[in-house]
Amino acid sequence: MNRLVHEDTSKSLIGAPKSVKIANVLEAEIRSGSLGKGAALASENALVKRFSVSRNTVRKSLEILNEKGLITTKSGIGSFVTYGGQTIDDRRGWSVALSSAEDQIATRVLRIARAHMDFDDAPPDARAECLFVDRLRFQVATGLAVSLERSRVVWRSGFDDILREGLKNGSLTETLRGKGLVVASGDEWANVLPSLPENDAKVLGRCAGEPMLMLRRLTRAADGTVIEYVQSILDPVRFGLHMEF
Repeated sequence: MNRLVHEDTSKSLIGAPKSVKIANVLEAEIRSGSLGKGAALASENALVKRFSVSRNTVRKSLEILNEKGLITTKSGIGSFVTYGGQTIDDRRGWSVALSSAEDQIATRVLRIARAHMDFDDAPPDARAECLFVDRLRFQVATGLAVSLERSRVVWRSGFDDILREGLKNGSLTETLRGKGLVVASGDEWANVLPSLPENDAKVLGRCAGEPMLMLRRLTRAADGTVIEYVQSILDPVRFGLHMEF
């Protein structure tokens, strides 16, 4: 079973300050789920003993984690994990699991249109006219974008009303199911997008050039025909790749 969770993708730490190395160790523990959201980190004294460093070094490490949004420190009380990364079961799809996450996620439809496939890496049998559905997912509380999803559904008769009326209950899956399109099989790939393009950065409200996670998903009907090919740009703080076999 393939599942999407965050895995540390930091650069080589050779020659890095001790505070950075310690922060990296603690970050890996947080992202792996060993320290869940709301869990208390070890005290500064405990971290000083664990890593055999000064209190000042530990505090610098905690500052690094705080700047990344992984923890919050309360004076006189301690540091607590604020990272809420999700484990994604690809049998349901990452977007389904994301919508049920603890922090409320909303979706904004950016575009619904009919056009020819625009992804160069799409499979040959998907290079046709498609229903374009572009969506932005964001945290309701903060407005922070967590993903940009571009779906390309091979055009079929009966899709014209989607252009007029939009998605059923805001869900592409539900809309397609109403058209008799049910996923029977598929493939999913994840890789690092080294540099976020400027146009996507504007949509996501991020800085151009940031590394992101790219997820590609191809689904097919029972007769083997392509239903959907989708590319999703995901916030790497929330997601990464982990495989169990």
